[in-house]
Amino acid sequence: MNRPTAIHPLIPALALPLIGLAAPVLAQDAGPAAAAVTADTVAPIVDKGDTTWMMLSAILVMAMSIPGLALFYGGLVRAKNMLSVLMQVLTIFCVVALLWVAFGYSLAFTGAGSADAATALTPFVGGLSKAFLAGVDTSSLAETFTANVFVPEYVFVVFQMAFACIASALIVGATVERMKFTAMLAFVVIWFVFSYLPMAHMVWWWGGPSAHDAPAGFLFSHGDLDFAGGTVIHINAGVAALVAAIVVGPRVGYGRELIAPHNLTFTFIGGCLLWIGWFGFNAGSNMEATGTAAMAILNTVVATAAAALAWAFAEWAFRGHPSLLGGVSGAIAGLVGVTPAAGFVGPMGAIAIGLVAGLVCMWFVVSLKTRLGIDESLDVFGIHGVGGIIGAILTGVFAAPSLGGTGVYDYATGSVAPGYSIAGQVTTQMLGVGVAVVWSAVVSWLALMIVKAVIGLRVSQSDERQGLDITTHGENAYNS
Repeated sequence: MNRPTAIHPLIPALALPLIGLAAPVLAQDAGPAAAAVTADTVAPIVDKGDTTWMMLSAILVMAMSIPGLALFYGGLVRAKNMLSVLMQVLTIFCVVALLWVAFGYSLAFTGAGSADAATALTPFVGGLSKAFLAGVDTSSLAETFTANVFVPEYVFVVFQMAFACIASALIVGATVERMKFTAMLAFVVIWFVFSYLPMAHMVWWWGGPSAHDAPAGFLFSHGDLDFAGGTVIHINAGVAALVAAIVVGPRVGYGRELIAPHNLTFTFIGGCLLWIGWFGFNAGSNMEATGTAAMAILNTVVATAAAALAWAFAEWAFRGHPSLLGGVSGAIAGLVGVTPAAGFVGPMGAIAIGLVAGLVCMWFVVSLKTRLGIDESLDVFGIHGVGGIIGAILTGVFAAPSLGGTGVYDYATGSVAPGYSIAGQVTTQMLGVGVAVVWSAVVSWLALMIVKAVIGLRVSQSDERQGLDITTHGENAYNS
């Protein structure tokens, strides 16, 4: 394939960065012709090493949800609600996986193959040309971030499916111990369709390096940098969680009774599983087993370590003790913060992002949330929302080559674009943050109003006091 030499007028040169998880060429409505092998084209390169790494990364990300997130959340609730949390995470994972192959992949990662075919909706959502994975088989390919280098499209489908599943499951933590099981499922399905899929399309959909001048998602075309999901996943889900916590209301006894985690050992194990799985999350987003993937792994380690220490030591200084819960929470904050930056910043930049994320998230969770009086139970917004915002904005700072970052890659010239502007990129990053916050907040509120009117949001007060394990699922986590 010949790489186009000019950039489409709708997509300025600096709006063509090497952004993680962008759509493959074959995911466009333009169809397989974009990558077909003919007599006058070069045969596509499909490297088994890249393919293996992507499949392993997908498995690691799935392990983040089940059992990682399930155990992390489960340990933080009271014993009478342990199974309810595990069941919510498990069920949401299963539902979203099926919705993904039915229509989610198509809506997120298809679109017009040329400017002439684009419509007003093209920058915001895809079509249904690949609903039920029509046209996807063992021979179809997805282009990576190197022109003419591909992985099997099934690999890309399952990798993105893992992301969609954990993003949806994250919301569970905001309304544990009082929201109806059916209401939670209905809310998450509506949010997935109308918030997650459009955000994934806006941030990650493009034509690939061999068709970089084709139409792209709204935020991608503006140059928003999100290597592995700071806006698409963490801000998006974090805002949904905050809105849900406000609308559903606090737990019975919140602020008056002790509501303590029942098993921090489970939370620690779940947090560590999240950290390990996050290597697939961040490094897998490179789509190739290269030096950039290795850098993303290193950044994921050092940012997380810095954030865990920042939270624990700050807590030690201000509250007199470095708690395990604080250390694990700090680690998650660091993982979230480095997610959008993992392939764009150097290790020193990653450490700085981790330190800031750990400190700011701790302040929000320990101090500000209490004053606001919002029972955002397991700090989904406090860690994922706030950490995602910090990471997204600081990506614009530390991606600067002068600070050890990679800069912005211009596919029209085949090199890093000169004259990186920190102020300009931070402005673009703030646009991405703003769109994610507003989009998710509006969709979440509307979804909750619909569910409230049709199903109702909360269990009865007596069921809540007895615990959702026995009243909703008819079993206990522990039998003595």
